Amino acid sequence: MRRTVRLRLTLIYGGLFLMAAVVLVALIYVLVEYSPFPRAPAAPAPPGGAGLPATAPQEEQAARLLVNSLIALAAMAVAAMLLGWFMAARVLRPLGEMTATVRRITADRLDRRLAASGPDDELKELADTFDDLLDRLEAAFTAQRRFVANASHELRTPLTLQRAMAEVALTDTAADAESLRKVLERMLAAGTHQERLIEALLTLARSQQGLRHREPFDLATVVGQALDHHGEAAVRIERSLQSAPVSGDRALIERLVVNLLDNAVRYNVPGGRVRVETAVRSGRPALRVLNNGPVIPPDRVDLLVQPFQRLDTGRKASGDGLGLGLSIVAAIVEAHQGALDVRPLPEGGLEVTVALNPPPAPGSPAPTMRTAKPPTSSR
Repeated sequence: MRRTVRLRLTLIYGGLFLMAAVVLVALIYVLVEYSPFPRAPAAPAPPGGAGLPATAPQEEQAARLLVNSLIALAAMAVAAMLLGWFMAARVLRPLGEMTATVRRITADRLDRRLAASGPDDELKELADTFDDLLDRLEAAFTAQRRFVANASHELRTPLTLQRAMAEVALTDTAADAESLRKVLERMLAAGTHQERLIEALLTLARSQQGLRHREPFDLATVVGQALDHHGEAAVRIERSLQSAPVSGDRALIERLVVNLLDNAVRYNVPGGRVRVETAVRSGRPALRVLNNGPVIPPDRVDLLVQPFQRLDTGRKASGDGLGLGLSIVAAIVEAHQGALDVRPLPEGGLEVTVALNPPPAPGSPAPTMRTAKPPTSSR
């Protein structure tokens, strides 16, 4: 027989009742047999009854009480078992409904919810927690499907272009070496774009898997090296780099810094400026990047950290953007259990602040490695 929760609850309820009843019967019997209170005087013996013990009626009464109590105990035990069986079914009915609903939930039907009603008890709390989990799963699956569709489109476009250029070159019987050279150069440029896109996709996937190792380093040093190797820019770059010790994956943090700098320079205005700051704020190492640019509506900022999402607000790139810069930044910040704050500036442009974790103190346990969640931003 399967030991279901209903059966176990019934046995527990019936067993506790039976134990309490046995103790009650034993206590009654002891009190009757050895009562500390004075007993009533025995009735006079009937004629011809001389020689019978005076305590016989009392013993017979105690024995009769014990037998009747045991009979009542058996009847109440059966009644307690039946009552416990039906009460357990009533209590566990919401769990049965939850189980039936969960069985109908699949990867393609994540829109179902338990939506438990009734009193605010542990079962409703469990259902609400599961509904919250489904909300996060649905958002993650939706983002994954959108990402796969966008990535497929972004990879298919240069492949289609390369194929078309090759077919045109092959069908042109009058093509000379110079025209063929130009076609090859365009195909090479398309291939370079594909390589950058694939590298960005791999970096994003690696960031979303969490960190494999951590090491202490200075955020100001990483930012300074990135600025020194950034080369000439069409905008003015200002820096204010204070020491900011951090613990994390140095390669990913370097990619984060490069993406923020490229994004700030690419989405700017002629003669604009970029300001880069590092410091320790509220006990956490922080990187702050501000740039000029078009005005961005506050309700559209969240789109900037989504893969392949571009705004139609005149925020044009001066270079060949992939649409993955800030989404990679968000994933790296999430992998480091940090905080990302993206704010539009009233005069145009963005202010991006990244707060990370400092190196652990000597003797303290290393931070727990956790899998990164889908990238998000705060405003």
